[in-house]
Amino acid sequence: MTTDVLTREQVRERLRDGAAEILGLGVRRLALFGSVLRNEARPDSDVDFLVEFAPGQKSFDRFLALCDLLETRLGHPVELVTTESLSPFLGPHILAEAADVLRAA
Repeated sequence: MTTDVLTREQVRERLRDGAAEILGLGVRRLALFGSVLRNEARPDSDVDFLVEFAPGQKSFDRFLALCDLLETRLGHPVELVTTESLSPFLGPHILAEAADVLRAA
């Protein structure tokens, strides 16, 4: 992992080339939230993503594969949460802030 500070634009650029592979894991929507989205990231910041899988596509193996793929492409640790796992306290804030990086057609 590197110690550079990622911007939201860099995240989009680095994931654009891997869009087919990401969507191939059953991802319906991948959205960025947190410090990278707000351009407040530090060198030790992870990259926060909200993921929605297409119906019947979510599995433990696909979740881990997506996490590994994102970390490899970005060179930073990734925090990946599903819409179903959002807490009733933080969920509304995450949903309001999240900005799509990829969305299936």
